Amino acid sequence: MAERIQVVLARAGIASRRKSEDLVRQGRVTVNGKVIKEPGFPVTFGKDDIRVDGRPVRCLESKITLILNKPKGVVTTARDPQGRPTVTDLVARLKHRLFPIGRLDYDTEGLLLLTNDGSLAQRLQHPRYGVEKVYKAKIKGRPDYSALKRLCEGVILDGKKTAPAKVKKVGTTQEHTWIEIAIHEGRNRQVRRMCKAVGHPVLKLKRIGYGALKLGDLKPGSYRILTAREIAVLKEAAKPDRQKNG
Repeated sequence: MAERIQVVLARAGIASRRKSEDLVRQGRVTVNGKVIKEPGFPVTFGKDDIRVDGRPVRCLESKITLILNKPKGVVTTARDPQGRPTVTDLVARLKHRLFPIGRLDYDTEGLLLLTNDGSLAQRLQHPRYGVEKVYKAKIKGRPDYSALKRLCEGVILDGKKTAPAKVKKVGTTQEHTWIEIAIHEGRNRQVRRMCKAVGHPVLKLKRIGYGALKLGDLKPGSYRILTAREIAVLKEAAKPDRQKNG
């Protein structure tokens, strides 16, 4: 039975559907020896010769999703032209070809999901469903009520106001404050930019929650495979009826 090329690539663990579409548009995918640049091109796995960067897509992998505690100084990509360590290096001993769901900045630590399930990745990253992400941030100074209120109500980034966030103080010193902030969007470096916008730049940032998942005591650089129940909870969080405002 024919399927869209990006669906087959996602099922094979090459990349998410969205990233697979990019691979097609970039001319990196061939079908029966011909370069395909049209996402949606119909193919039949097992019948057509499908290749990415010249490498044949030989099997549809069993689906796995794992939670990783990304250390600072690791890039959230499958490969890095500058030769920096990547999150896929940390899970290299696994036979599955995994890709990250979303991104964490080079200097940001914490909870990151990796998977070969393109359908799950697409749903979790879709802005319509706004799965909650929770961060613990060490910020400069001691924000007053007004600054915290602005974070909660939203600040202007790139001409558009951020969606409402949940913010609470969890510790203070004379020079800095620890806060927890929960957001439903995924704009580039969003938490850092939000805090800077209210006059309290981030000094350290760690993601500690993703939907109902918690980082817990997982050590930096370590990972574990999610259970079927945990994956079901993630899918529930990204159902259409769970859409968030903003």
